[in-house]
Amino acid sequence: MSKTTVLIIDDEIKLTQSLAFTLRQAGMECLEAHNGHVGCNLAQKESPDVVLLDVRMPGKNGLEVLEWFNAEMPEVPVIMMSAFDDTKDAVTAIKMGAVDYLSKPFDVDELIHLLDETNTHRQLKSEVQYLRERNTNDTALIGNSTVMRDLREHIDRISQSNLGTLLLAGETGVGKAVVARQMHIKSNGGESPFVEINCATLPENKIEAELFGAERGTLPGLVSRRRGLVEIADNGTLFLDEIGEMPLSVQAKLLTYLETRTYRPVGITREHHSKALVIAATNKSLEQAVAAGNFRQDLFYRLNVVPLEILPLRERDQDIALLAKHFARFFAEESASKSIGFSRSTLTFFDSYPWPGNVRELKNLVERLTILHPGQVISVDQLPPEIRNVEPRKPVSIEEQMDNVERNMIQDTLIKCRGKKGLAAERLGISRHALKRKMQRLDMS
Repeated sequence: MSKTTVLIIDDEIKLTQSLAFTLRQAGMECLEAHNGHVGCNLAQKESPDVVLLDVRMPGKNGLEVLEWFNAEMPEVPVIMMSAFDDTKDAVTAIKMGAVDYLSKPFDVDELIHLLDETNTHRQLKSEVQYLRERNTNDTALIGNSTVMRDLREHIDRISQSNLGTLLLAGETGVGKAVVARQMHIKSNGGESPFVEINCATLPENKIEAELFGAERGTLPGLVSRRRGLVEIADNGTLFLDEIGEMPLSVQAKLLTYLETRTYRPVGITREHHSKALVIAATNKSLEQAVAAGNFRQDLFYRLNVVPLEILPLRERDQDIALLAKHFARFFAEESASKSIGFSRSTLTFFDSYPWPGNVRELKNLVERLTILHPGQVISVDQLPPEIRNVEPRKPVSIEEQMDNVERNMIQDTLIKCRGKKGLAAERLGISRHALKRKMQRLDMS
């Protein structure tokens, strides 16, 4: 781990030298500047991790230097220090963004601890920002097909409503998690928490505690209270993937939360409150699960106010080449290598390949090709045999294309009508029974 670099800006030369010596003894790198102008120039040149800044200096004073850091290097935390016990300066500095204010003389051990904590917080903040930017880029809804344009419009409309639940349906790998994150970003600005859980990965005796929290001692090895994901996702988004795999006992508790926005952690009788956008996703038919007695009908109706179906990649082949090139650039940046390209015959092959794993399969393939053939233009012969030897799929028929158009029109109208089928049927100019028959024929919820 690299050493913390501290820039000390103070006009008291002996104090600065003494402090720098002490911090170097503690394993830190130190830079010294004895006026504000030199300090700003040194900061631009050396990019310190933390700045120790005196308030009162001749020329450019500490508050002016702090203002400069806010404008030019806002990512660098600044700790103010002063030999004068001036509350007004302290309040002003904190309001301007200083992370702390120390009065001289100060305890050196406490200062070292504060510097370590400040730098750790800076690193974590930087990592979060990096991951957020990477996550936003990685979860962009890539595609120019009619299907993708409609999907983006639906997300915009839903995110502007006060809808508290959303059900995403689609095959494995179509990008339900991507859509959920886009909905989160559109609804909450991406600043609030996005919490994800796969309901198929946890045993029945743990999923309730994972979702709603638990008091210590209620589970083996639980020595302190566990916060549930519902609590953590408060004012953000809770994404429940594979909702069809949730145990019936937990489904009842989830329904209560969706209806009342209250819940009780395991082992606690007092009600807790949380307000989160709940997005559920499934790759199975929940109607069939309801008929088989594996999914509560009332929970299905509660989730299914505005269903959003994400079509498989083979039904939006206009987007395949665009996605492949996007992933090629992404993995080239990740591995600091040259981006791969695709021959015309390879892109034609991609259009005829059935993509049973959908977007996830395409992404994994491009990552593999980037590792094995960096900077090359990929020919069909370079594709893995398990993909190259698959029988090409038949082109989409006119009937299927018309069904897709009708499905999108019904789905768009339902969203505009907030899931009210009677009103949607009226706007579509058909009876409620006709709408129901069409939705059954098109395999819509």
